[in-house]
Amino acid sequence: MMVSARGVNYHIKVWNEGAREVIVLLHGFTGSVRTWETVASLLPTTLKIVTVDLVGHGKTDAPNDPSSYSMEEQIKDLENLFEQLHLTTFTLVGYSMGGRIALSYVSVYPKRVKSLILESTSPGLKTEDERLTRRLADVALADKIEKNGIVSFVNAWENIPLFASQKKLPSDIQKAVRDERLAQREIGLANSLRGMGTGVQKSLWDELHQISIPVQLITGELDEKFIQIAEEMKTLLQNASHTIIPGVGHAIHVENPTQFATIIKDVYQIN
Repeated sequence: MMVSARGVNYHIKVWNEGAREVIVLLHGFTGSVRTWETVASLLPTTLKIVTVDLVGHGKTDAPNDPSSYSMEEQIKDLENLFEQLHLTTFTLVGYSMGGRIALSYVSVYPKRVKSLILESTSPGLKTEDERLTRRLADVALADKIEKNGIVSFVNAWENIPLFASQKKLPSDIQKAVRDERLAQREIGLANSLRGMGTGVQKSLWDELHQISIPVQLITGELDEKFIQIAEEMKTLLQNASHTIIPGVGHAIHVENPTQFATIIKDVYQIN
């Protein structure tokens, strides 16, 4: 279904509409609601599962103005959506970019979220020098996407070291991931990098100690960079646990959806 929030038309997919317990899932860069379909099929019908195509992704609008993609604008849009969907309290799940959005949302709107599940998530870059370097790289990549097109970008993106472990997945799963990326629009991905990339995002490292809700951090055994980030986050959060999933990389929900669904069920204490 499509829902308009603050002038942007968002695509939302909901499973188990009548269930009382609610979980909201936010995808990563180049993703969409499609990325959660296998996990959703593995969760019990007692959970209402809400997935959102984030701005510029999937079937949601891709505005021409990069300022519409800022973290501040995205979390205001999400708050508006959650109000329209009458979601009073829920567990919020975010993968990579979606995890950064989930953390940012909780830092501004803490009352709706009763627990957080963060998959391969960073609270941002700590220094301005790091952010500047990343901003320049993200703007260069954004320009390249618009110049060379989506196919050229996806061919390069699926071969970066972060996703090396996905080469071991069955061919049908690899094709599904590739098709999801190819379905994106150049302007949406480019402006997402310009407006909401890690380089322009406010660092949340200094705010982690204020988050009192339970936080489940999930990383893949092969994703050493994000294991280290999660370990440091765990020491700063008030109530966090960190689970490392064996034999997988950055996208645990794609590489081992059964284990990912089990972690969600554990949070809800569902057998």
